[in-house]
Amino acid sequence: MDTTAETDVTSLISGFEQLVERLVSGLFARFAALSHVPVDLENLRASLAAGGTSLLVLLSEIVLVVALVAGVFILLARRFNTASATSSAWRGFFAGVVALVVGFIAARLLAGSGVPLQTLRLWTVATVLGFLVLATVRSVLMASRRTEFAEHSAHLVALVRDLSLAIGVAVIAVTLLATLRLCRGGAALDDLLRTGSAIPIYLLFAWTVWRHRRTMAAAVAGPRPRSRWRTRFAKTWPAIVIAFVIVTFLSTQAALTLGASLGGAAVLLTALLFLAAPHVDAMIGNWAQRGLESPDISILAAAGRQTARFTVVALIVAMLGTLWATPLAAGFGIDLREVAKGAFGVALIMLVASFLWNVVGAGTARALRAELPAVGGDEEVQGAPRSRLGTLVPLLNAVAKSSILALALLSILVTIGINVWPLIAGMSVFGLAIGFGSQTLVKDLVSGLFFLIDDAFRFGEYIETSGAKGTVEKISVRSVSLRHQRGALATVPYGSIGKIQNFSRDWMIEKLTFRVAFNTDVDKVRKIFKKIGQDISANQELAGDLLEPFKSQGIAEVEDGTLVIRAKFKAKAGRNFMIRRAVLIAVQQAFQENGIQAVPKPLTSNPAG
Repeated sequence: MDTTAETDVTSLISGFEQLVERLVSGLFARFAALSHVPVDLENLRASLAAGGTSLLVLLSEIVLVVALVAGVFILLARRFNTASATSSAWRGFFAGVVALVVGFIAARLLAGSGVPLQTLRLWTVATVLGFLVLATVRSVLMASRRTEFAEHSAHLVALVRDLSLAIGVAVIAVTLLATLRLCRGGAALDDLLRTGSAIPIYLLFAWTVWRHRRTMAAAVAGPRPRSRWRTRFAKTWPAIVIAFVIVTFLSTQAALTLGASLGGAAVLLTALLFLAAPHVDAMIGNWAQRGLESPDISILAAAGRQTARFTVVALIVAMLGTLWATPLAAGFGIDLREVAKGAFGVALIMLVASFLWNVVGAGTARALRAELPAVGGDEEVQGAPRSRLGTLVPLLNAVAKSSILALALLSILVTIGINVWPLIAGMSVFGLAIGFGSQTLVKDLVSGLFFLIDDAFRFGEYIETSGAKGTVEKISVRSVSLRHQRGALATVPYGSIGKIQNFSRDWMIEKLTFRVAFNTDVDKVRKIFKKIGQDISANQELAGDLLEPFKSQGIAEVEDGTLVIRAKFKAKAGRNFMIRRAVLIAVQQAFQENGIQAVPKPLTSNPAG
């Protein structure tokens, strides 16, 4: 084992040394090749002269075509300006098509054929694509202006301006490289242009991100309420982008040094996808949340909006895989058709599973929102007991999502050619082992099932079991969590609950006991209690929860020369405490006003034994 480990370490060190040697030799070769730049320029002029043009004339024609195409695109885009996002997309597409046709016609008129015509067509296409990319980036970033980020509109405009400048310079640099290759420029000139344009472009991107880091973080975070991971991700997003820019620059330069240059268009498209992905996700997430909260949109439509986020992520991953993984797979001799077929099957299964997952989530959210009606604006009744459906919905949601996830994983394994039957058999045996070896767990699960079927308790109800009491705060598959009025949280397994007393179901009778002097006029006390009952019944805040008015039950017993008088009222379960407080305050005031003397209960002491 030691010999093998030493061999692996030696091979690793040897490979690293070879890589360093290749990098050093490549750097010296690149610096040495700079001396051939004048020769490449002269060859370029000669090549253009052989085609009937010159470098100055070609540059003038490029500037003219670019200005014409840009003018047509901007004019048409502003001419048909609308507020609708769909109309804006069609407007940009129409302006791009018209500008493309105008540019091709101008290129044909300026250059008859050959390399000059191809060059002008290249710049026409690059100009249109550049404007479309800039319009898309602006639309994605400025979409948050219509949400809670409206107060940061000026910062977003500045971010879009600086980022557009960086993207525009990058598009120009990529097109220049393509033009140089089209005109058969030399390797030294190509390397100089590639490196000379990359440095300011990457610096411009990094400077833009650092300057507008707070604005980018706010845009990525999305609207409130935000999850904790989304907030942390938004705060670190500018640093991630800058690190990505640095790594991309170093990797492209390392690839050039090793003689395996990366495509400029692929690098630029990857950077745009990477930069735009969180902003697109935030925009779609806001759109999906509005659909989820709107009662006019069906559950299926709301789930479709939620699934759109997953679809966008899948498309971005597919595009990045096509850009980078496809050449790598072809180099290793992998059958791309089989890979594409398997990837499509897996993506389809994940898409269907995501839609079903979101259907369950949207239905659960709608059901729970109906259980918590708004009171006094945006505040919700958090402690109000839920209905039976509102209690069972979270459990059904967890079971349904777990089933969807399990079926999706099994389907994916089948799609990629893995036999899942041994796995299913093993899980069955494991389940039987748990059933025989964990009788307490089985008892908890079965007891909980029957408690829920019997509708013994619901979320928000106050119950008392053999071991704890409190408000039902959480119901899981195995246990129930009770929040005591003093704040303590007790988790009781279903198998240990025993008898349940539910103090929040239907109605309850509150009985009160008063001790008064023996010579008290009992009929007067009865009339006082009757008047108190009438006053409380007329109270608009308490009348809705009062089912039977407060009234006297007469003398219950006589203890040590003291009359014990009882009274009662009937109220909705869980709503009796405010009525009880009001009754006690009214009795205390009435006794003082009518001279009725309350007698304390005598203290009893155990004789010393």
